[in-house]
Amino acid sequence: MVRNVIGGILALAGAAAAVLGPFLSWYDGRDGRDYRVAELFEARGVTSAGTGVWESLVAPFAFAALITLIGLAFRSRALVAFAGLVTIGFTVLWMVRQGQAAGSLVVDGSGSGLGQGVAYSLGGGIALLLAAVVMSGRRRRYEPGPYPQGPDDAYGDGGGGYQEPHGWYDDGPDTRTDPGQGPYPR
Repeated sequence: MVRNVIGGILALAGAAAAVLGPFLSWYDGRDGRDYRVAELFEARGVTSAGTGVWESLVAPFAFAALITLIGLAFRSRALVAFAGLVTIGFTVLWMVRQGQAAGSLVVDGSGSGLGQGVAYSLGGGIALLLAAVVMSGRRRRYEPGPYPQGPDDAYGDGGGGYQEPHGWYDDGPDTRTDPGQGPYPR
């Protein structure tokens, strides 16, 4: 229970950071919402053309946040981890494509280079992966199977009464089938 709460808080913080990232500066003062998602998969790469919000990097990060919420509702570690991988994947893919377009990636304190939006998105993705590790997930309910029925049940009537588990311990010969070989000789 505690692990799910801590994992949930970490997942919500990671999703919030991932969604906030595209609204901050990504490279040379340009926001992440100014980069089209399609540019990451095209041959020409990242361009200086702007775009609408839902065609930009906001879309995959909003999708990851939605997957995170669904994962938390169902206590699914796999969905939360998937959301983290989507977030990190799109951030790294953008970094590769931006590096190809600019010739290199730099981190500069003057605002020309990688901005804090990239850090928010990467940090959010890492937080989502950590949340998936911390969460305990769903517990399966134990449902005992049917009792075995047969000639060697405890009552001897074939009615499927209680039967001792086999293989857990060995307390000697079975005195029910061989009365002369019990633990106390006669």
